[in-house]
Amino acid sequence: MQPTPEQSPHHAYPDHWEADVVLRDGGTARIRPITTDDAERLVSFYEQVSDESKYYRFFAPYPRLSDRDVHRFTHHDYVDRVGLAVTIGGEFIGTVRYDRINEQGRPASAPADEAEVAFLVQDAHQGRGVASALLEHIAAVARERGIRRFAAEVLPANTKMIKVFRDAGYTQQRSFEDGSVHLTLDLEPTEKSLAVQRGREQRAEARSVQRLLAPGSVAVIGTGRTPGGVGRTVLRNLLAAGFTGRTYAVNRAFDEGLTTLDGVPAHRSLGEIDERVDLAVIAVPAHRVPEAVADCGEHGVQGLVVLSAGYAERGSAGRELQRELVRQARSYGMRIIGPNAFGIINTAESVRLNASLAPESPARGRIGLFTQSGAIGIALLSGLHRRGAGLSSFISAGNRADVSGNDFLQYSFEDPDTDVALLYLESLGNPRKFTRLARRTAAVKPVVVVKGARHSGTNPPGHAVPVSRIPDATVSALMRQAGVIRVDTVTEMVDAGLLLADQPLPAGPRVAILGNSESLGLLTYDACLAEGLRPRPPVDLTTAASPQDFRDALAEALADGTCDAVIVTAIPWVGENGNAETGDGEVLAAALRGAAAGGPAKPVAVVHVEIGGLAEALAAASSTAAPRTRPTTLAGRPAATPGTTAPGASATTVTPPTSLTTDTTATTGTAPTTDTTPPTAATPTPDTPPTTTPTTPGRIPAYPAAERAVRAMAEAVKYAQWRRQAATPGKVPEFLDDTIDEPGTAALIDTLLGPAPDPRGRPLAHDEVRELLGRYGIPVRPTLPAPDAEAAVAAAARLGYPVALKTTAPHLRHRADLGGVRLDLPDEEALRRAYGELTDLLGKPAELLPVVQAMAPRGVDTVARASIDAAAGAILSFGLAGAPSELLGDTAHRLVPATDRDAAELIRSIKAAPVLFGWRGSAPVDTAALEELLLRLSRLVDDHPEVVSVALEPVVVAPQGITVLGASVRLAPPPPRGDLGPRRLPNY
Repeated sequence: MQPTPEQSPHHAYPDHWEADVVLRDGGTARIRPITTDDAERLVSFYEQVSDESKYYRFFAPYPRLSDRDVHRFTHHDYVDRVGLAVTIGGEFIGTVRYDRINEQGRPASAPADEAEVAFLVQDAHQGRGVASALLEHIAAVARERGIRRFAAEVLPANTKMIKVFRDAGYTQQRSFEDGSVHLTLDLEPTEKSLAVQRGREQRAEARSVQRLLAPGSVAVIGTGRTPGGVGRTVLRNLLAAGFTGRTYAVNRAFDEGLTTLDGVPAHRSLGEIDERVDLAVIAVPAHRVPEAVADCGEHGVQGLVVLSAGYAERGSAGRELQRELVRQARSYGMRIIGPNAFGIINTAESVRLNASLAPESPARGRIGLFTQSGAIGIALLSGLHRRGAGLSSFISAGNRADVSGNDFLQYSFEDPDTDVALLYLESLGNPRKFTRLARRTAAVKPVVVVKGARHSGTNPPGHAVPVSRIPDATVSALMRQAGVIRVDTVTEMVDAGLLLADQPLPAGPRVAILGNSESLGLLTYDACLAEGLRPRPPVDLTTAASPQDFRDALAEALADGTCDAVIVTAIPWVGENGNAETGDGEVLAAALRGAAAGGPAKPVAVVHVEIGGLAEALAAASSTAAPRTRPTTLAGRPAATPGTTAPGASATTVTPPTSLTTDTTATTGTAPTTDTTPPTAATPTPDTPPTTTPTTPGRIPAYPAAERAVRAMAEAVKYAQWRRQAATPGKVPEFLDDTIDEPGTAALIDTLLGPAPDPRGRPLAHDEVRELLGRYGIPVRPTLPAPDAEAAVAAAARLGYPVALKTTAPHLRHRADLGGVRLDLPDEEALRRAYGELTDLLGKPAELLPVVQAMAPRGVDTVARASIDAAAGAILSFGLAGAPSELLGDTAHRLVPATDRDAAELIRSIKAAPVLFGWRGSAPVDTAALEELLLRLSRLVDDHPEVVSVALEPVVVAPQGITVLGASVRLAPPPPRGDLGPRRLPNY
C-alpha cells in the first residue's frame, strides 16, 4: 500500500537539511527547515525587516504578515513546498522558500521540475553572505526533491538579490517582464558554481580564524583571585606579550569591591563590561562552561578558546558534553578552539596575542603552527625557540571539536605573515577537504604535516571522527599527491620548517658538500644518496680552514651552475696554537651568511659538531624583519656567475668509494624519470596569494647531524619539484569521452542494484562485471566454466587454443605456485591431461571451480584497483601482481579523479617500476596503454559512486597492448559526499 502524504517519509522532518555554516564575516549561523512551531519567530523576524526589504520581497507595501501568511510560510510538505531559515541565538535572520510550479507557473507536484524561489534577509545581517548560503542549501534540497530549475522575480532596484543570483555560478537566463527581472537558474552544479562555493568557503573560514587570532579585546573567564591556576596564567601571558587590545579578568567569585587584577579591569560577568568582547578564554571547570558560553553568546562575543578539560577525552559522556558545547556556541554564532586546548598565539606587531599556557611568547617569524596536542605544542614551541625560529601564529586545538586543521589551512593560505604551515594532526575530520585545501595551499607555500596515531586504526580520545581503514602508507602517498610534506616526527617537522621558512627552494637535486671534515663530508654524501639526491663529491677544506676559507668555498659552490643546493659541514677548527677552536661560531656564521647573501639564490644548510654559538649565530638574522621574498614562478633561478678558483691548497676534493660515484638515478633503483609526474594541484588564480619563496637567505638552518640536514633538504627538493609541476596541472584526455557510455552504465547500475539495494552492497557475477567494465572501454578476457573435462574441451573449442586452465576457488585464486594455474595448453590432449592432474592434486571440480581462458600475450603481470574509503574517498591503486604488492606492499596510490599526470606518476612511483621499462635488457611494455586503463578505471568510480570497489587482476602488460584477465566489482548505495554538497561545518 502506498503511504499517505502524512505517512510519506518525504513529509517527515528532514533533519539532514540542518547545517551550521560560516558566514562571510567569520561568524556562524544555523540553517534548518522551517516548522509549524516557528510562527512567533517568523512574525518577530518580519517585524525587524525594513519596509524597503519588504517591498522588494512582495513588490508592494507589506507592513505585516497576516495569519494566513504565517500559516502558509510555516507549513510545508518538504517536497513541493520547502522553507529554510537562518538562525542565530534561536532567532531568524533570513529565510528562503520554494514552491514547485508547472510550465504555466501554477502550483504543481512531481514530475514538474521547476520551482519559484524567494528570499528575505534581515537588514542588520545583509552583506554577511546569508542569502548566498541559503541559495546553496535550498538548491541542494531542490535537487534532492527532483527540482532542476529555479525561477525568481526580482525588482530591478533590488541589485543585491540580483547579484546573489548572478554570482552563484549556475547556468542562468534573464529577461525583463512586466517591470521585473525574470531569472531562471539551472540547478545542476557547474565547475563555476563549485569554484564560487569553495571560494566563499575559504574566505569565510579564513576570516573566522582571523577573528580568533586578532581580537580587539580579550576576556579571561575563570581568572583566579590568587597567583597560579590556568586562568591567571593566561592573563599573565597576555600581559607579558604586550597584547595591543583590551584585556579583562572575569570570575563570578570576585569580591564586589574588586575592580582590577594584575592591572586590568576585573568583572564578575561579561554583562558588567561596557564594550563588546571579541574573544573569550574559558578556564573554568567543565560543569560551569555552559553558563560561561551562554554569557558570552548573549553579550556578542565572537569566538571562544576553551581550555577546560573533561570532555570527549573522558569517554562517551564527555563526548556528548562536547557536542552540546559546540551546538551551544554555534547557536550564538561563535566558533570554538578546544575544548582541552593549550591556547593560541599571534606574534603580529599589531596584535601581540599570547592567549595560551606557553610561559614565553615566541619571537615573530614566518612559520604558522597548528597542533591537536597540548603536549606536542609545548615541545614544538620549545624546539623552535631553541633553534631561534619565530612564529607567525600558533593554535593548539585540543579535542578539535570545531576549529580544525582544515580551518588553519584556510587561514594560512591567505595570511601574508605565514610562509610555511606546520601541522601536527592526530585525526582528519574531513580527509577529502583536507587534501583539497592542502593542495591549494601547497601551491603557494609549503605545508608540513606530522600525523600521529598512524598505526592504531582508531582515533585518539576526544576525536570523534570517521576512522579511515586505509594503511598509513596510502595516507602518506595521498598527502604527497596533494603537495603535503609528510614527515614522521616533530623533530623532522621542525627541521624541514626551518629550511623552508628561510631558504629558497632548490631548482633540482644536485647538492654540493663542503666542510673541514672529510669523514663528516662522506657521511653527508651517503645520506644524500640514501634520500635520492645527487650529491657532488665532497670538498674537504681540511681542519686548518678558516672562516674566510668557508666563505670562499661557499661562494664558489653557490656560483656553480651545476649545483642546486649546498650543505656545509663544520667541526671545531685548529687555531694557530694547535688547539681546537670551538667558540668562534659567530665568526663562521657571519662568513657563511655573507657568502649566501652575495651569491645566487640557492638553499644552504649547515651540519655542525660542537662549535659553540654557531647555531645561535646562524639563526641571529632578525626573525621580526619583513619577509625576504619576491614573486617567483619557480621556473628558474638567477644565472650563476662564473666560479672562482679553489682557495689554494686548503681545499681538496674527496673522492667517494667507487661504488658510490655513479651520478644517475638508476643507482637508487627508481624508474626512468619523465616530465609527466606531478600530481594534480590547484593552479594559482588571479585572486590567489602570490607564490613567494625566499630569494636572499638570511638565517641559515643548522643541524647537529648530517642525516637531519639532508632529510630536510630532500623534502625541499621534492616539494620544489611538485611546485614546478603543479604549475601545469594534468587533465583527463578528451578521447575517453568518445569511448565511455556514462548514461548506459548508470542505467545498468540501477538495474543491478534494484529498487531496494542492500546497504552492504553486492558483488557482481563475471558476465555482469564484463558488461559493466566494457561500457568504460575496459574489456575483460572471457572465462568459461569447466565443471568437468568435457566442458573444458568445449570451452577451449569456443575460445581457441592455446588456453589456460585455472581454479577460481578463493584459497587458490591467482596461486600459480600451488599448481592452480596451467598455461599454454596447445590442444585437447594437453587440456585433458592438465584437467586430470589438477583435480587429482587439488580436489574435486566442485571445490576448485575451474575455468578455461584463452592465452594472452606475454608481459608483466600487474594489478589495478579502485575503492571507496569512508574517510578518504575514492582511491586508485597500482602495483605488480603477486609478491611485490602482496608481500612487500609495493603499491602506489592516487586520489580519484586521476589525471594523465597522476596515471603516469602512479606506474612510475612503485619500487618495481623498472620492470616495466626494460629492466635487465627485457623489452619495455606498453605503459601508455596501462596509463589509459588507469584513467578509465578512475573515471568509472568517479562517475558512479555506487561502484565501491574494483579489482583488475591480473592485468598483463605486453610490449604492445594490455589484457585484463580477471576482474571483480562490488556495487553498493553510494556513500555520502559531504565535500560536494553545500557549505557546512562538520559535527564531530
